[in-house]
Amino acid sequence: MIFDNILIYFAIVPLLTLGGLALCNNKGIKAIRAVAVTGASVLVALALYLVKLFLDARGAGDTSEMILRSDYMWYAPLNIKLALGVDGVSVVMILLSAFIVLTGVFASWKINPLPKQFFLWFFLLSTGVFGFFISIDLFTMFMFYEVALIPMYLLIGIWGSGNKNYSAMKLTLMLMGGSAFLMLALIGIYFHSAADGNYTMNILEIAKNNAVPQSWQLYLFPMAFVGFGVLGAMFPFHTWSPDGHASAPTAVSMLHAGVLMKLGGYGCFRIAIYLMPYAANVIGPVFLTLTGISIVYGAFSACVQTDLKYINAYSSVSHCGMVLFAILMFNQTAMTGAVLQMLSHGLMTALFFALIGMIYGRTHTRDIREMGGMMQIMPYLGVGYVIAGLASLGLPGLSGFVAEMTIFFGSFEHPDMFHRVFTIAGASSIVITAVYILRVVGKLLFGAVQNEHHRELTDASWDERVATAVLIVCVAIIGCFPNFFVNIITDSFLPVVDALKNAM
Repeated sequence: MIFDNILIYFAIVPLLTLGGLALCNNKGIKAIRAVAVTGASVLVALALYLVKLFLDARGAGDTSEMILRSDYMWYAPLNIKLALGVDGVSVVMILLSAFIVLTGVFASWKINPLPKQFFLWFFLLSTGVFGFFISIDLFTMFMFYEVALIPMYLLIGIWGSGNKNYSAMKLTLMLMGGSAFLMLALIGIYFHSAADGNYTMNILEIAKNNAVPQSWQLYLFPMAFVGFGVLGAMFPFHTWSPDGHASAPTAVSMLHAGVLMKLGGYGCFRIAIYLMPYAANVIGPVFLTLTGISIVYGAFSACVQTDLKYINAYSSVSHCGMVLFAILMFNQTAMTGAVLQMLSHGLMTALFFALIGMIYGRTHTRDIREMGGMMQIMPYLGVGYVIAGLASLGLPGLSGFVAEMTIFFGSFEHPDMFHRVFTIAGASSIVITAVYILRVVGKLLFGAVQNEHHRELTDASWDERVATAVLIVCVAIIGCFPNFFVNIITDSFLPVVDALKNAM
């Protein structure tokens, strides 16, 4: 039975939450909030239980690549199955997603207008995210990938701010363009998957049979990497990200930057590199160059912005560039750092966007030139912003330090001088990040109050404190206890690294 596998409930619970929201009265805000919080809380509980199951399996000596595997025939003529399974990377991404969804609900506590419709689209997006991470079939992964992208247009176009219609359309067109490349790559992989005479879309079977011919890998790998790289804000396909984040409502920015952009890095690792290792070795340096540019360009661009959301959006381009950069180093240490960076960036950028939304809701401006002295007016939000900034610039004891150091140590392990030069260039972004973070903190939180009306503003409400406190605690846990997460994810890269070595 399909319901015997706990993984399917990560797709079912958001759908049940959608059903509960649909039954709520449009004006019954308390019922709407209750249903949303209940659904998000159940997802967190499921994610924590999944971590326990994974650790128990590994403790019992289960060395299989994926655990909790199950296959259910969905469409027999094309051998499409609802194939489920998770490894360490999937588990931590599901855990991250669950906490971002929960904090996003609290950050949207006072969403207006149409709160019911907002949460409907919000949980539909969540369904796509969780479904993507639990799938090991190319078709179902792509289906959930599209489900995660489509709600973004309405969430930004209706509940966004600023030039929201332009931003929503730009984001949708660019991400759908990436999806077109991705679809072509997946079709090509499918039609070269028949090593035993039967076509399959199961990722593990394709990788085991080394089914995709090397000549075809050279065509399909760039399409797959670009398709996912667009969502990962890889240069020069990143331009949708700053506009989209700047116009998105708070919770959507949190989920988009915190989780949705991670689908790009996860897809590059899980599909592009794992299934086409020969092409990854041959063409990888081209994309390594682009990701290196993303890291430095994003950091420099953040330095010259005055809008808080644009600063964080360009910072996300830089930090997500580190994820793809580390994956392309093709060694276990750097790839471990890439996943730690996905976790770290997901939490701290969600914290940033939550705090920015709370500050904007009070001041009605995101221009740092019009603000100052916020620490004395709203100290809780000010302290939260400082913690997020310190995590972003890599302060020891917080998640950013562990992730970035693992990435750069692993990247410098590469014996090739080309890779080492780019590692040094990428490491320079740490200095640039410190410049724009400290500049914003100094201008926004300290100094003279620029607008006397701001003295009348209130600090964080209880729902805002819940959202930010959960994220702050998570950032500190990763920074103080990194080995817990490293032990979960590190073995997941062995099949990929072995495939890359065998393809050389």
